[in-house]
Amino acid sequence: MAQVLTLKTRINSAFQLLMSFHWAMYWCFLILFTTGTIMARLTRGATGRSELYDVHKGLGVFVLLLLVARLIVLLRVWWRKYTKQLPKFSPAWWQKFFLHALLYLFMVAVPLTGLLFSNSRRSGSVTVLGLTLPDLFPVNPAMASLGQDLHFWLAYTFLLTIMAHLLAQRKFIQAQWRRYFT
Repeated sequence: MAQVLTLKTRINSAFQLLMSFHWAMYWCFLILFTTGTIMARLTRGATGRSELYDVHKGLGVFVLLLLVARLIVLLRVWWRKYTKQLPKFSPAWWQKFFLHALLYLFMVAVPLTGLLFSNSRRSGSVTVLGLTLPDLFPVNPAMASLGQDLHFWLAYTFLLTIMAHLLAQRKFIQAQWRRYFT
């Protein structure tokens, strides 16, 4: 009796971990964009405004920590993949590379400009789980204004870049939609 070999795509544990970070950060950024939009519309002294800011800032710091872990795993995946064979540097590969590089750049820049805004406005303004984080930037009203503008514009540019990522992944999204909803 002949044995039939079935070929499965092998997904290594590092790649699975990378995807876990991807989806965890997706949910974090969804919450950050939602709370940021709500916060921008609240008036000073509104009920819950201060608590919402604390959650937003704490989650922003958590995202930076997740990003560090994600980058370590990404380097591990790249090492395994590209030490065996270099990629074909096609226009499609470069397009994908630059889109992902932009996404990672924004994942760093948006939270850092949020810290610039918060620290420059008031010392000791970022707390995570009840612990006040040391300030990365000194109090400076001019820098607070710059930090606020940068945080706003980079966040919305990041959102546009995420939309471009979704558009580039439309086949995957359509397949997942069919898988779960049809």
